[in-house]
Amino acid sequence: MDFGIFNLMGARERTKAGSQVFAEVAEQTRLADELGYKIAWFAEHHFSNYCLCASPLMMVAHCAPLTKQIALGTAVVVLPLYQPVRLLAEIAMADAMSNGRLVLGVGAGYQPYEFDRFDVDLTKNLEMTEEFCDMIEAAFAQDFFSFDGRHYKIPETHIACRPVQKKIPLWLAGHSDHIFRTAARRGYRALSSGRTGSAEAMREQRRVAEDAYRAEGKSYAAAHFAINRFCCITDDVGEAMRFAENARYQARLASQLRRREEVMDGTILVDKPVPGEEPLETIRENLLIGSAADVAKKLAAEIRILEPAHICFSCKVGSTPHEVAMRTTERLVREVKPLLERELGPLGRIGAA
Repeated sequence: MDFGIFNLMGARERTKAGSQVFAEVAEQTRLADELGYKIAWFAEHHFSNYCLCASPLMMVAHCAPLTKQIALGTAVVVLPLYQPVRLLAEIAMADAMSNGRLVLGVGAGYQPYEFDRFDVDLTKNLEMTEEFCDMIEAAFAQDFFSFDGRHYKIPETHIACRPVQKKIPLWLAGHSDHIFRTAARRGYRALSSGRTGSAEAMREQRRVAEDAYRAEGKSYAAAHFAINRFCCITDDVGEAMRFAENARYQARLASQLRRREEVMDGTILVDKPVPGEEPLETIRENLLIGSAADVAKKLAAEIRILEPAHICFSCKVGSTPHEVAMRTTERLVREVKPLLERELGPLGRIGAA
């Protein structure tokens, strides 16, 4: 098992410039590289302060010369929002520019707010994603490829820049039976989010993934399951509660955007309580928030349940100060990892640098 960092790149503060957001992400990625994290993931969203990063592949290219060994991942490229051959060429470029360190996370998308503005039918997103995956597999397996699908038709085409990697690692993101079954059928890895859920929610998530892989004749181990979790290591109760509130803020926005209930105050999304929302104190207890010992204990419990191959940590969420995210990134390796290994045994390459 290994660790990564996840960067949503939102801007809760009205005055925070995109240049500052991206500079902080680059600095955290450099630190993660020095500490021996396996993957730095970059999100993609559009048209709101929920996430300022419109192109995770651009972040991969930006961070490639700033780092040495960390893999650089997209979490995720929202496939139905792209023109296929352009994206295929940019995937190859990103892998070449990072000297073979690209990890390609892809997804079908879920936000009507985004799909409407791209003039793409959200109800067709799963079909479009399936066809896109076919094209990704064909484009880099041979010099020329063509495609004749329901949603895409590509004449005989050569992607001129070729990836450094013979086979770029591909992860499919989502939570549903359909997504997990697609990943199992294609031999992709599964990437999911724990949101603000408890360890018991992790247990249900594993059950859905395990059932889906079994239905496709594969074992759960074949998923190489990866999970994204909010994390803040702090000995300050006030700071812990502020991080929990920021995590709730982010979860609220995601829920509102999913349900087409987003509320805008000028150019800024406003978070509103969502149905079934747990109390803030419960969210704090659910998440990897607290002292190094507290986080290690919670994380060990989740690892035993999920048996993940990879965990990526969201240390910067909402208006969390950059220095808090940097401190958590370091303490995960310096303090939490030794406690985990005492409990669970060796965790792989984390901190090996």
